[in-house]
Amino acid sequence: CTTDILVQDRHFSFRYSSPYEVGIKAITQNFADIQAMGARPTAVLMAIATPTELPLAHIHELARGINDAASPWSAELVGGDVVRSKDLVISITALGELVGPAPALTLDGAAVGDRVIASGVIGHSAAGLAILEHFGSRRAVPADDAVLSELVDWHCAPRLTPGRGSGARAAKVNSLTDNSDGLIRDAAMIAERSGVCIDFAAAAIAPDEKLLHAAERTGQDPWRWVLTGGEDHTLVGTTSQTHLPAGYRVIGSVVAVSEDAEVVDPPAVTVDGRSPRYRDGWESL
Repeated sequence: CTTDILVQDRHFSFRYSSPYEVGIKAITQNFADIQAMGARPTAVLMAIATPTELPLAHIHELARGINDAASPWSAELVGGDVVRSKDLVISITALGELVGPAPALTLDGAAVGDRVIASGVIGHSAAGLAILEHFGSRRAVPADDAVLSELVDWHCAPRLTPGRGSGARAAKVNSLTDNSDGLIRDAAMIAERSGVCIDFAAAAIAPDEKLLHAAERTGQDPWRWVLTGGEDHTLVGTTSQTHLPAGYRVIGSVVAVSEDAEVVDPPAVTVDGRSPRYRDGWESL
C-alpha cells in the first residue's frame, strides 16, 4: 500500500485545476507508487479535511475524479472519512496486489551494465505548471495553442497506462521507481540504494518538440523541466534483460561510481558522463 497527502495551494490550486482533476491527480500519484512496485492497484481509501465554505459539489467532483481515474484498474473507492478543517487536505491510501511469485520491485536492484529504461513522457507536467504560472490562470492560456493546452492538461490531470508496472516485473527488470519528484532526484534514489551511478543519454531524454514549443512561449529552459520537474509519474528503472518490457525505451545506462581520488563526492546521476546542469527537485518538507 502507499499513502500521499495533497494540500491545497501547495500541491494543487483551484485557480489551475478543477476538483475533478485534483481527484485524478490524487489517484495517479498513488497508483504510480503501486505500479513502481510491479503491483496492480485494487482499492482506495480517501480522507478529507475540508473548510466549512468548500462547496459540497467540490467533494462530489473529487470523488468522481478518483473513481474515474481508478476504474481502468477496476479499483474502487472503498472507504474514508471527512472532517472540518481550516485548510483543504486530501489523503489517499492506495492498496495493491502482486500477481505471481516474483517479489516486488525495489530501488536497490540496479547493477553495473544495466540499461536505464522509461515508460512515458518526461518534463510535461513541469512544463504545464510553468505555462500556468506564466499566463497567470487556466483561462489566460491561449485556447488556440493545442500544445500548451495539452501540457496544462497533463499537469492538472496526469494519466497512467495500466500494466506498465506489472509488465516490468514480469519482464524481470532489476529496479523501478516513478518520476514524481524529478528525474535526477528519483534516479538518484535508485543509484544510491544500489551503490551505482546512473548515466542518462542526453539524446534520449532531450526535450521533445512540445517542450521546445512551451519553452519558446514561456522563455524558460526546457532542460529544467526534464531533469527536475517531476509529477509525470513516468516509470523509470533498470534492466539487464535483452528484451524491454512493452512500452519502455532505453534512456541511459548503469555504470560504476567514480573511483577517481580527485573526484570529491561523485554524483549518483550523470548526463553523458557529466554532472547535470540542474539537480534540484521536489522537496516534501
